[in-house]
Amino acid sequence: MSFSWKYRTVPHEGPRFKLAEYLKALTAILLIAWLFKGPLRLEAYNDGLVYAIIALLFAFELLSVGKWFGVTISGIVFALAKGFFWTSVFLFFGGWLGMSEALHNYAGTAFAYAVVLVIAGLLVAKFDERKLDIKVEGKAYEFKGTDFGEVKLRGTGKAYPVKFGRKNVAWVIDGSVEVEAETPLGRITKRLLSPVIVWTEERIAGRKTSADPGFVSRVNDLVSPEGLYKKGKREGVVDLGFIKVYEGEGFEYVKLPFIEVIETPGGEEVKIGPMRFREGNPEMPPAEMLTIRELHNGFQLTKVGERLKIETDEYSIEVDGERVTYRSGNEVLSLGETVSLRSGDVSVSVGRGRAKIRIEDVVISAREGRVRIRAGGRTYTVEDSKAYRLVMEKAKEIVEEQSAELIEGLGIDRTLLNRRVKELLDELMGYIG
Repeated sequence: MSFSWKYRTVPHEGPRFKLAEYLKALTAILLIAWLFKGPLRLEAYNDGLVYAIIALLFAFELLSVGKWFGVTISGIVFALAKGFFWTSVFLFFGGWLGMSEALHNYAGTAFAYAVVLVIAGLLVAKFDERKLDIKVEGKAYEFKGTDFGEVKLRGTGKAYPVKFGRKNVAWVIDGSVEVEAETPLGRITKRLLSPVIVWTEERIAGRKTSADPGFVSRVNDLVSPEGLYKKGKREGVVDLGFIKVYEGEGFEYVKLPFIEVIETPGGEEVKIGPMRFREGNPEMPPAEMLTIRELHNGFQLTKVGERLKIETDEYSIEVDGERVTYRSGNEVLSLGETVSLRSGDVSVSVGRGRAKIRIEDVVISAREGRVRIRAGGRTYTVEDSKAYRLVMEKAKEIVEEQSAELIEGLGIDRTLLNRRVKELLDELMGYIG
C-alpha cells in the first residue's frame, strides 16, 4: 500500500473552502522555499517568510471552519487552537533549520495558547446553542425546478432547507415535482409524491416565501435516520448529507466527516483529512453524491460520479457508464458489452463472441464457431459457422424481447421463452448428423 500526502479542492464545496485548500497549497510551497532558502538565496527574507507561513496557517484554519457542521463559536476557537499548535511545531523545529533565535523562543508560548484554546473550545462546545441533529428549517423558498446534468427536477412548490447543526445538507420540497434521468435505456421520468427530499449542498431554491409550520413539524419526524432507514434492513444507499454510503456493482463508496473510502475492482483508497492511503488504481472519488427521495413512498434516485441508481418498491436500475443492471425480485437484466438475463433456472447471455441459453434442463452454448447442446440427458456438439451465428442471433433476440417485458413490470414470459428455445432446438437439430 502506497502513501501520499495531497491537498485537493472539492468542486461542490463553497468558494471559502476552495480558498482554504489553495492557501494550504501555498503554505506548503512557502515551507519548501523557506527550507531551501540557502540554495534559493532567500536568507535575507528569512523572518518575512516565517511570518507569512504563520499567517497562512491561521488563514486556512479559520477559512475551513464550518466545513462539516457549520460555523460555530467552538469551531472558531478550535481553528485558532490548531493555528497556534501548527505554529508551535513550526517554531520549535525551525530552530534547527536556520530560524532566528528570537522567533524560535516563541514556540512554547504558541503551544501554551493552543492548549488553553482547546480547553476553551471544549467548554464553549458544551454549551453550544445548536445540537448536531438533522432539522428542517422553518423557512421556505420558491422552487421552480433544478438541473443536475443527467438528472433534472421539474415542477413548482416550496423548498425548505435541511440542516445538520449549522450546515445546510438538503432541501425538502412541498409541491408538484417530477424527476427525469438520462440512461442507456432511454429517458426515465417519474412523478414524485410530496414531500420530496433532495440531499445536496447546492442551492436549488429562489427567493423567500411564506412557510407552512404544520408541514415543517410533520416532515421533521420523517427526516430522522430512524424514519428514513428501517432498522435491520440492508440498504445499498444511505444519504444523510453528512454521511453518504453507496454500494453497487463492483463499486463501494463511503463518506463521513474527515473520512472518505472508495473501493473498486482496480483498487481502493482511504482519505483521512489531507492524508490518502491508496492500494492499486481505484477510480477518483466523486465530486458529490446526490440523492432524491420520496419521504412517504419507496422511490429513491442516487447519482454518485458517473453512476446512477434508481430504487423503488418494485425494481431497481443501476447505470455505470454504458452498463445497465435492472433488478426486479429474482429477475436480473444486464445490458452492456455483455447482455444477460437471469431468473431462477432461466439465464440467457450474449456478448464477446459467445452466447449461452439455459432453461430448466436445456443448455445451448456457442463460442469460437462451435455450438454445444445439452437436452434430454444427451449432449451434442456442432462445429458449423451458420449454427454458431444462429445461436448468437437468437440469444440476442430473446434478451431484447424479454427485456421489454421485464422493464414494463410484466416479468419474464416463460411461455414465449420456451417457444423460442424449442424453435432454436428444432433448427439446430438440422445441423446434427
